[in-house]
Amino acid sequence: MHEKCGVVGISLEDRSAARPLYYSLYALQHRGQESAGIVTHDGFQQHSHVEMGLVGDAFEQGDLQALNGSQGIGHVRYPTAGSLDCSCAQPFSVSFKSGSLGLSHNGNLVNAGEIRDQLAGLGHAFTSDGDTEVIAHDLARNLLEEDLVRAVKHTMARIHGSYSLTIMHDDTVMGVRDPQGNRPLCIGELEDGYVLASESAAIDTLDGELIRDVKPGELVVLHADGTGYDTYQLVENENTAHCFFEHVYFARPDSVIDDELVYEVRRELGRQLWEENGIDSDVVMPVPDSGRAFASGYAEAANEDSDADGVEFAEGLMKNRYVGRTFIMPTQDERERAVRLKLNPIKSTVEGKTVTLIDDSIVRGTTSNQLVQLLRDAGAEEVHVRIGAPPIIAPCYMGIDMASREELIAADRSVEDIRDEIGADSLSYLSIDAIAESLSKSRADLCLGCVTGEYPYDIQGEEKDRDVERPSIDAPTTADD
Repeated sequence: MHEKCGVVGISLEDRSAARPLYYSLYALQHRGQESAGIVTHDGFQQHSHVEMGLVGDAFEQGDLQALNGSQGIGHVRYPTAGSLDCSCAQPFSVSFKSGSLGLSHNGNLVNAGEIRDQLAGLGHAFTSDGDTEVIAHDLARNLLEEDLVRAVKHTMARIHGSYSLTIMHDDTVMGVRDPQGNRPLCIGELEDGYVLASESAAIDTLDGELIRDVKPGELVVLHADGTGYDTYQLVENENTAHCFFEHVYFARPDSVIDDELVYEVRRELGRQLWEENGIDSDVVMPVPDSGRAFASGYAEAANEDSDADGVEFAEGLMKNRYVGRTFIMPTQDERERAVRLKLNPIKSTVEGKTVTLIDDSIVRGTTSNQLVQLLRDAGAEEVHVRIGAPPIIAPCYMGIDMASREELIAADRSVEDIRDEIGADSLSYLSIDAIAESLSKSRADLCLGCVTGEYPYDIQGEEKDRDVERPSIDAPTTADD
């Protein structure tokens, strides 16, 4: 699975926003590694620097010095819609009759093609195949006829899918979250301004204070002088569709998302994993790094259980942090080799012992197979695998570049078939109900499409889990007040 994108927006009183934006993108680097960009505004004109690569590679000292202005937005990208090249790198910026516009997008629209075709027929020229440019063109068109709030509301009424956006219209920075809150976005206060970001870890990096999450369907407009912000609840839905995988895998464990500290949620998921599927073993170990909090909670619950023998929590796999992620290897052979380059077992921890290996998910199954074999080669007597999420049976259309059904090991196999495929002595997953309980939410307020095959959006060819329809893009062109 590829990360989703990370977005940030900052408005300060009287100092340059470029370096705080740069630091924020570093804090969000885990959400995208293919491109990074910043757009600022100095009160007179827009300045932009967008490059392929990691944040540290995309910017030099001179680049930051050229990004003048106390307001700006930033973006780190892993592509989920659009090409893997600079034409889809963000923030996407455009100048038009009513001023300049910059836009950063985390998420994925499912009706972007329809809107693109309509706008192209009206004379709009597109330079990329990404859905972010579609949002930018639609918003720019509305801004020709409406004020800022109505223009955003009108665009929200036409686009369908997941999105958290940071937008800059001239020197006004704003953030908006889709009506079902699928993608995270929060607001924080700095000593001399305000910040919008995908995760609170970016606010922490700037020595700021988290104020709260942006509400689903809410528009937050930062004052251009950095002294405050205004909010507008533009759309209200009965239920949300928060992405549970933010807590399972994607977000930093030190981030607070939807009022929950990710690290504590993962520990609770581990505790639930023991309650549902615990098995006595000599040692519990995580797959680094994302399995660590799960394994900690699992081991703690096991040692509190009076009916269990107690278990040792240990690091049994050491990570080589200079090896790229296995999913970016172009061939299966290279992915398998990368696992052995990336993780090495500590023989004394596993030799002659029964081992429970904790991971956050199984996608293709290749990595799990390799890890089980690594532990057996290191002398493990038994290897039991426990997964802190339900089986992934369907692709994600909402901003995670997940494998197709043909590549998902759980799409057409039973748990016992998967256990046999990865070579484990036993295999168990966490239930959907345990996910909902750990997040203190009802199933109706979560996006569970990848584990149920039913989605909270109207996606062609897929089942829906609620009464939802794509908006008509031919609706009247003026949003209601």
